[in-house]
Amino acid sequence: MSIKKLLIANRGEISIRIARTCKRLGIQTVGIFSEQDKHSLHLSFCDEVYSLGGGSIVETYLNIQKIIEILKNSQAHALHPGYGFLSERAAFAQAVLDVGALWIGPLPNTIAKMGDKLQSRETMQKLGVPILPSSEGALSDVEEAKKYALKIGYPVMLKASAGGGGKGMRIVNTSQELSRALESAAKEAKNYFGDGSLYLEKYLENPHHVEVQVLGDGKGGGGHVFERECSIQRRHQKLLEESPAPWGSKFPQAKQKLLEVANQVVKKLPYANAGTLEFLGDEQGGFYFLEMNTRLQVEHPVTEWVTGLDLVEYQIRVSQGESLSKDPLVFAPNGHAIEVRIYAESPFEFLPTAGNVFDLCLPQGPFVRVDSALYPQYKIPMEYDPTLLKLSVWGQNREQAISRLRGALSELRILGVQSNQALFWAMTKEKDFNLGNYSTSYLPLHKEELKKIYQKEWEKILPLLSQIVIENSQSQTFVSKNNTSDSIWEKTSLQTPLKGEF
Repeated sequence: MSIKKLLIANRGEISIRIARTCKRLGIQTVGIFSEQDKHSLHLSFCDEVYSLGGGSIVETYLNIQKIIEILKNSQAHALHPGYGFLSERAAFAQAVLDVGALWIGPLPNTIAKMGDKLQSRETMQKLGVPILPSSEGALSDVEEAKKYALKIGYPVMLKASAGGGGKGMRIVNTSQELSRALESAAKEAKNYFGDGSLYLEKYLENPHHVEVQVLGDGKGGGGHVFERECSIQRRHQKLLEESPAPWGSKFPQAKQKLLEVANQVVKKLPYANAGTLEFLGDEQGGFYFLEMNTRLQVEHPVTEWVTGLDLVEYQIRVSQGESLSKDPLVFAPNGHAIEVRIYAESPFEFLPTAGNVFDLCLPQGPFVRVDSALYPQYKIPMEYDPTLLKLSVWGQNREQAISRLRGALSELRILGVQSNQALFWAMTKEKDFNLGNYSTSYLPLHKEELKKIYQKEWEKILPLLSQIVIENSQSQTFVSKNNTSDSIWEKTSLQTPLKGEF
């Protein structure tokens, strides 16, 4: 089936990302939006747009019935779920297929098998992939959890079976902590995923979070598209990703084995479309399977930088029935890429912030990429993920990539809302990060040092960004801390790029 029109069941920068590839391929796009998103930039990138109405996420972007109705009414031939929302919901994939449209992703049974962490661990174990010691199935009560914890040995990690993104996860160091941690993790998992079931596994201290991008055609063709490291995290959520992985550079033999494991998973499942196998690596070169994400990842740009691939294009091609080579995919990685996620949050305390983007300057130049849905006067909605944009760079080597990242961060201006931009800039000046000596414990261990770098150098290099505060959001008057008359700028009202209602 040749796709002529595709519905993008998402919002923001990922919708724009998918629409750009579709335009290049000559595919018309259909966008959707909630009442809160009626002025969102992603709508101007789509050929048609349909309203989901108002209400909560459950009533809009998670409303399968509404989205399927739009799919039918728009007569779109296919649906791309992006990431987040319904992207790993097997029932949604099946509903798309049931109305005769193509689903841009793996088959529903694969999503169900690999989307559930307990099932995916069992599947990987059967394929001979190393996993951490864990409970057998979902925990029934706190007493069962205590038995497994004693058997495995503290510290342990409670994890939501149906979840991801750091939700429904708790580190437990003693038996006294287990009951409260079990209760709070189950409640959080139920709220976010509709499923409060938890399992328990050994907590690996100071690990490296390493993942492998894979592409498969569902017939045994395809394989890995190299690895990324995502160890810079807060609250178990990724902040920075890079490829190749520094962990793999330290343990080249372990990296080769990891990539071979990924190839076998693609062939033996067999796996169709894009996906990511996530692992924890230790300081001895060992690695253990965590989970599989049966969708496109937020951090896919770093893989696109080093391979020259358009992963969305490959997703579409595979969904249309195109076969990939039976041999491992041969893409020689080229250079080094780093991506940072600019969030609307305080840079060192990671507290969410809100506001209007009164002025915006995005970095440009060779080997710099910005994935964003921001524009001047855009109001940051509190209902959704706090991501403002993704900034990624490429260099011939890691040193050059870090230098380009520092330069791009120095150019970036997002006035009107606080972000974690300063955190990443400080990291590019910090010794251990520059040497690639970091694990998932990096931020807790280096937080004070990063603050010192920020306080010593940030204001000298970026005086505009560090000194300007918003005094009056209604008049859009920007005033510096010293309050001198020559530092006041009256900003004229800027029109949003989207006019009228959709």
